[in-house]
Amino acid sequence: VSLPEVGAAAPPSAMSSSPIPVAELPRTAAAQQLDELLADLGHMQSKLSGQGVAVPVESSLDNMLGSLTRDLQELGIRAAPAGICGGCRKPIAGKVLTALGKTWHPEHFTCACCGQGLDSQPFFEQGGRAFCEEDYHQAFSPRCAYCAGPIREKVLTALDQTWHPEHFFCAHCGKVFGDEGFLERSGKPYCRQDFLALFAPKCQGCERLVTDNYLSALKGVWHPECFVCTECLSGFAGGSFFELEGRPYCELHFHQRQGTICHGCGRPVTGRCITAAGRKYHPEHFTCTYCLGRLQKGTFREWGDKMYCQACHDKLFL
Repeated sequence: VSLPEVGAAAPPSAMSSSPIPVAELPRTAAAQQLDELLADLGHMQSKLSGQGVAVPVESSLDNMLGSLTRDLQELGIRAAPAGICGGCRKPIAGKVLTALGKTWHPEHFTCACCGQGLDSQPFFEQGGRAFCEEDYHQAFSPRCAYCAGPIREKVLTALDQTWHPEHFFCAHCGKVFGDEGFLERSGKPYCRQDFLALFAPKCQGCERLVTDNYLSALKGVWHPECFVCTECLSGFAGGSFFELEGRPYCELHFHQRQGTICHGCGRPVTGRCITAAGRKYHPEHFTCTYCLGRLQKGTFREWGDKMYCQACHDKLFL
């Protein structure tokens, strides 16, 4: 309440049947008492209106304040309101709170969500409205991808999501990531050790993890040094190999496994083949052991695991 430097009447509560001369009260004391009275009346009125208390018109505090203001004006004292309350839209007499570019009765400056008074505690602003700390974070703070709770302080952004720093850890072992960072699989973060153990392919030869150079063959991956003949462990210098039951073989050992080695020369039979006595021969190597003449199927004789033509067989053994 703004008071000019003039005398002031004593508050109604101090009046008796005999009026007290203005001169009996110092001007500063009168102004102080008037401020206190208006503040008390203003606070009581705003509290009652905020609580939905029904007050009779003839005894309402609004009427009392209006009557008091008129009485003061008759005495030459002009009482101006401190502002219009942003909450109840009524004039403010007494204590005033300034926030969000507006003036408020202290008890009307409340959280837009829960209604808690904010005159004596920190508040947060959003869209021109005030919120208590808890409601602000629940409504507007980013959410942690792990716990779904609001992030009140430091926020970590990764995998297109936000996290509490302490909740961004390996999805397998739970270890918080250090300087080595993380690797992602199906939207989840993993430390390097677990990522390799869980997802890195294993060499078909040694069954160890393949993390660097590799060869892709036989529906799998191989360390270059592990892709060798299963039998003799020699590499494939010519760039070609033979496959048997999912394993690589050189030509010689492939045919050995297949039983297609010429019994005459000991080399693989890859073209025309003669089978006799359970063995395979190049046609040119199917010959009489004694005269070395080429044998015809059905016209040879076997003796001691060797083949002979009919004439040599009869000459040597009959």
